[in-house]
Amino acid sequence: MKGSRPEQAVLTRDTDMTKTDDTRAVIEGMVDGLNDHRIDDIGQFFAQSFRWMGNTGCGTKTGLQEFQDNWQRPFQAAFSDKVCVDEARLYMGEWAAAFGRQEATHAGEFMGIAATGKRIEIRYMDFWKVEDGRITDNYVMVDFPHVLAQLGRDVFDGEGWEAFDRGEKTPPRPDA
Repeated sequence: MKGSRPEQAVLTRDTDMTKTDDTRAVIEGMVDGLNDHRIDDIGQFFAQSFRWMGNTGCGTKTGLQEFQDNWQRPFQAAFSDKVCVDEARLYMGEWAAAFGRQEATHAGEFMGIAATGKRIEIRYMDFWKVEDGRITDNYVMVDFPHVLAQLGRDVFDGEGWEAFDRGEKTPPRPDA
């Protein structure tokens, strides 16, 4: 890159590495709580004013109540028998990250699609900041296009780049 560069990793620059074990304990307890389908008492792990910032389709939740009402309850209404499987977790001071999948049954309406009873996989990535023993920020990416594809809806209308991988389309190249 020529010229000045944007400042990188501002949020984690000053993390207190002595907090790593405390952060790990909060995240491990919270994931267990989510796997136990806890909603009303999940505040044990989250600050009242925490921010949950998801990708398009997920939305942004400001505060514990919005997270419970506008994420947890609708999610559990749409997907039953869910279990979270973190495939990897990373801890660094007040920060933690994970990626993995939820395995669940499509038991209620999801994005306009009536319950199908299908067992599906919901891939995700989470990045958490823990302060004073509670999660204050949660940056989230949930692969809703993958979920919808499993339910028979192609949000890319056949234009997804997987067509390049399958050799069905030729990938464009930048001008030289």
